Amino acid sequence: MRSKDKTLMAAIERFVCEYADRNGYSPSMQEIADGVGSSKPTVYRYISQMNREGILEYSGVRNVHSAKDNPSAARVGIPGRVACGLPKLAEENIEEYVKLPVSLFGEGPFYLLTASGESMIEAGIDDGDWVLVRQQDTAEPGKIVVALIGDEATLKRYYPEPEKHRIRLHPENSTMEDIYVDSCEIQGVAVSVFKELT
Repeated sequence: MRSKDKTLMAAIERFVCEYADRNGYSPSMQEIADGVGSSKPTVYRYISQMNREGILEYSGVRNVHSAKDNPSAARVGIPGRVACGLPKLAEENIEEYVKLPVSLFGEGPFYLLTASGESMIEAGIDDGDWVLVRQQDTAEPGKIVVALIGDEATLKRYYPEPEKHRIRLHPENSTMEDIYVDSCEIQGVAVSVFKELT
């Protein structure tokens, strides 16, 4: 590429790095094009060249990243400690980020929350545990979900009961009763728990 193209190369590299750092996964070719104010075919040609030069690594759809980065680590947001739930996952609610190996947990997006209370102790989730949640808006019956009910969120096992036109949210604590709601917004599915050893 000619030297006058170095500005666009730098803009593409910067956009890819910032996008991946912010979202935990690679941008699409169209998102890169929109982000740097260029066309998709032009961006594709630049990324192919940057891949050959070792500036970026590109191996398919949504898999372009800086050659300096570690693509095997996913960036995970931490919204802070809340009562077995959390508010809507707006960027301003994220207090910090950590990186977790993709080889263990798969691709994101994920977030971590700190469990508070005893409603899920029989599922092995104790007060103060870190719960890794895959951010998604659907869940299979029986999965542990972050469910938003009105303005409050809770971590419970999810059982839709369409024949009764309701959803049963089950606490994993035999001293507590099920919660029945007409509807709720699923904000993610719990996939792993991290404990502090005593």
